[in-house]
Amino acid sequence: MACLKFILLIFTLHSFMPTPISSNPSLSKEVLPRIRPDFLEFAKKPEIMDWMVGIKRKIHENPELGYEEFQTSKLIRAELDLMGIPYKYPIAVTGIVGYIGTGKPPFVALRADMDALAMEELVEWEHNSKVPGKMHACGHDAHVAMLLGAAKMLQEHRNDLQGTVVLIFQPAEEGGGGAKQMLDAGDLDDVDAIFALHVSIRHPIGVVASRPGPLLAASSFFEAVINGKGGHAALPQHTVDPILAASNVIVSLQHLVSREADPLLKGNTNLSQVVSVGKFQGGGAFNVIPDSVTIGGTFRAFSKESFAQLKHRIEEVITKQASVQRCNAKVTFDEKSTYPVLFNNKELHERFRQVAGEMLGIQNVVEAEVEMGGEDFAFFSEAIPELFFFLGMNNETQGPPQPRIEKHSPHIIDH
Repeated sequence: MACLKFILLIFTLHSFMPTPISSNPSLSKEVLPRIRPDFLEFAKKPEIMDWMVGIKRKIHENPELGYEEFQTSKLIRAELDLMGIPYKYPIAVTGIVGYIGTGKPPFVALRADMDALAMEELVEWEHNSKVPGKMHACGHDAHVAMLLGAAKMLQEHRNDLQGTVVLIFQPAEEGGGGAKQMLDAGDLDDVDAIFALHVSIRHPIGVVASRPGPLLAASSFFEAVINGKGGHAALPQHTVDPILAASNVIVSLQHLVSREADPLLKGNTNLSQVVSVGKFQGGGAFNVIPDSVTIGGTFRAFSKESFAQLKHRIEEVITKQASVQRCNAKVTFDEKSTYPVLFNNKELHERFRQVAGEMLGIQNVVEAEVEMGGEDFAFFSEAIPELFFFLGMNNETQGPPQPRIEKHSPHIIDH
C-alpha cells in the first residue's frame, strides 16, 4: 500500500507547484503538507486499490504487441470517460493523450507504456495471459494501471491544479519507437516536463532509484546476410563457406569493445559500449555447406559519438571480414528500434529526490546504476526535460529471496 501511495503522489505533486517547473526546484514546505493528507486518504481507500489491481489483471490477461494495443486502449478510454477526463485518440495508431487541469501552462506529462512482448507465459496463475505467444513480461500492464490511478486522484483535485497534467498512454515501447511517433504527431509540443517510471525487481518495495544525466544506453539492432557458395561438406574446396565467414565475423565483432575501447576509461559512463550477437541462422543439414548465413545482434553506447562510431565499425568489420573469407555481406540496421541515450534532467532529478524523500524517507531514495538497457522514453528526453526512475517491487517480506528473474522473462511471477 505504501508503494501505491507513493507512486500516485510522486506523479502528481509536481502539478500542484505554484511556480513553473523550470524555476527553483526547492520544494515548498507549505505546499506538501497541504496536499499529502488528501492524497493519502484517497490512496488508502480499498476500492481504489482493488480497482487498480483489477485493471492491471485485465490487461495482463489480454496482452497486445506494439501498435496493436486496441483493446488496451479501449479499456483506458472507457475509464477516462467514466472519470470525465478529455483526451485525444488515436495518436500513433493506438496512443492516447488525456488532459486534467486548467488547460494552461505549465504542462506536466506523465507517461505509461501499453505494449506486451512476444513470448509465452510459463508461470501458471489465475490471471495468465489468454493470448498464445504474448505476455506482459515487462510491467507495462502495471504502468497503465498506476497512471489511471494517478489520473483518478488528479481528477478529484483538478480544481487545485495550477496548470495542466498531460496523461500519455504510449504504444510500442518494445522496439517500435512509439515515443517518437507520439512526439512526431505534435500533440506534446507544449509540454514543459515529462515523468515516467519502470517497475524494478532490483530494488525492494518502498525504494525508488534514479540518477541525473545518462541512465540508459542508446541501443539498436543489426542484421547481416553473409553470402557464399554452398555445396557438399565432404568437398569444402568447391565451396565458399559462409558459416566459417560468419564465425570469424562474430569473433571480430567482440574485439570492437575488448580491443578498441580504452580499458583505462571503462569507468567513464560516456565511453561504455556493448556489442552482442544473439542470432545465427544457416544451413539445415549436417553434410551441406549452405549458400548463406544470417547473423544479428545488438549494440549499445552512452553517447551519440560512440554510438555512431560503433555502428560504423560494425558494418565495416562484417563486410570486410566476410570478404577475407571470399564471401560478401549486406548489413542492415533496424532504425525503428534505434533508441537514443535516456538522459535525466538534473533539476527535475533534484525535485524528484525532494518529493520522494518526503514521501518515503530520504534513505529510500537511492542512486540508480547506469544500465545498458534501452528505453524509448529517451526520445522524450531529447525533446523535453524529463525524469525517469525505477520503482522497487521486490517484496523482501515473503521469505528468503528468490533467484533474480530479469524483465522479459516468461518465468516472471506477476501477481
